[in-house]
Amino acid sequence: MRIALFTEVFLPKIDGVVTRLTRSLEQLAELGHEVVVFAPGTPPASFAGFDVVPVRSVPFKPWYPELQVGLPTPSIARTMERFHPHVVHAVNPVWLAAYGTLSARRRHLPLVASFHTDVPSYTRRLGLEWITDTTSRWITRMHNLAEVNLCTSQQMVQRAAGAGIGNVRLWPKAVDTRAYSPARASAAMRARLTAGHPEDRLLVYVGRLSKEKDLLLLREAYARLPEDVRLAFVGSGPFREELEREFAGTRTVFTGYMSGEELASAYASADLFAFPSTTETLGLVALESMASGVPVVGARAGGIPFAVRDGVGGLLHEPGDAADLAAKIMRVLDDSALAARLSAGGRAEAEASSWAAATEALVGAYEEAVERHWEDRPAPGRLAKVLGRPMPRAE
Repeated sequence: MRIALFTEVFLPKIDGVVTRLTRSLEQLAELGHEVVVFAPGTPPASFAGFDVVPVRSVPFKPWYPELQVGLPTPSIARTMERFHPHVVHAVNPVWLAAYGTLSARRRHLPLVASFHTDVPSYTRRLGLEWITDTTSRWITRMHNLAEVNLCTSQQMVQRAAGAGIGNVRLWPKAVDTRAYSPARASAAMRARLTAGHPEDRLLVYVGRLSKEKDLLLLREAYARLPEDVRLAFVGSGPFREELEREFAGTRTVFTGYMSGEELASAYASADLFAFPSTTETLGLVALESMASGVPVVGARAGGIPFAVRDGVGGLLHEPGDAADLAAKIMRVLDDSALAARLSAGGRAEAEASSWAAATEALVGAYEEAVERHWEDRPAPGRLAKVLGRPMPRAE
C-alpha cells in the first residue's frame, strides 16, 4: 500500500506525536508498505527508508515559536501525483495536514485523519480564546472529510464523537518495551538528575515545557513535599524560562531535551513520574515511564486514565488539585510495597501494548478507508473534474 502522510510536526522536533509517527513508519517499512511524508520545518530527507518532503513553514510566533506552521507549495501537488497514493493520512489536520485533507478531497483519494492534540484546549491555555471556537469548527470539518478518524485513547474517541466527528476508531496505545526498561537505570544519571544527591527521592517530568501542561500546579504541589524529594524536568519548550523562575531556589534540575538511551536512563533512574497535564489525548510519556518500571502520578483527565489505570501503573489525582497531587506523590514515595506493585503493574501493562499491534490496527484503518471510499463515494462529476484533479483508484 502507498500512503501519503501529512503531519504538523516531525523530526527534529521531539514529542509524543512524533514518537508515534516514527515508530509507526518503522513498522510500516517492516510490513513492506510505501510512504511519503510531508512535514514542516527542517525534517530529515528520509526516515525508515521513506522520502520526507520538507514544506515551507513559518514559526507560530509569539505564542509557540517551536511550532512550525506548514504552508502549501507546488512540490506537494507534483509529489502526490507522481506517488499516486492508495490513501492519504492527515495527522492533526489544522494547517499543513488540513491542506493534505483538502488535497485528498480534490484528488478523490481515500482519507484517514488522526486526532492527537486537543488544539482548542491549547489555544485557550495560550491566550488565544478568540480563535478557539473557529478552530474547533475547522477541525471538526476537516475530520468529517475522512472515511476513518483515529483517536489515541478511548476518552478521545468519546470526545471526538461528542464534537460531531464521525467514523471514529481507536488507534491502540503502544510503547517500546525494549528501549524503555527498568534495566536502563543508571547511578550516573540519578546523580545528574538529583544534582549530586542520589540518596534523595526523585520525581521526574518528561515532555514539552509549555503552558498547557499545567506545570505550575506541580510547583504548588512541590512546595508541600519534604526536603529529601527532588525534581527533574527533562525536555524544553516556550515555558521553560518562566518555570525556571518559578522553581528558582528549589531542589530542581532542568536538563533540556534528551533522546535515545539517555532518555531511557532518565526515566528508569527516577522513583516516580509526575504528570499534572489535563490536555493529553494519550500521554505517551506516561507509557514510557511505566515501561521503565517507574510509577506515574497523573491527572484524572483527558487520555491519561486510558494510559494509566488507577492503582495498576500509577495513581490518578484530581485535576487542578495541588494538595491531592502532593498527597498521591507522597503515598507512593512513602509506601515501598505500593511503589513495587505499581512498578510491576505498569511494566506488565506496557508489555501488552506493542508497536507492531498498533501499526497493524493502523493498516486496518487504511484498508477500511480505501474500501469505504470506493464503495460509498460516487465517481467525480463534471464540476469536480473542472475544479479538482481527480485520480483513478491506485493499483
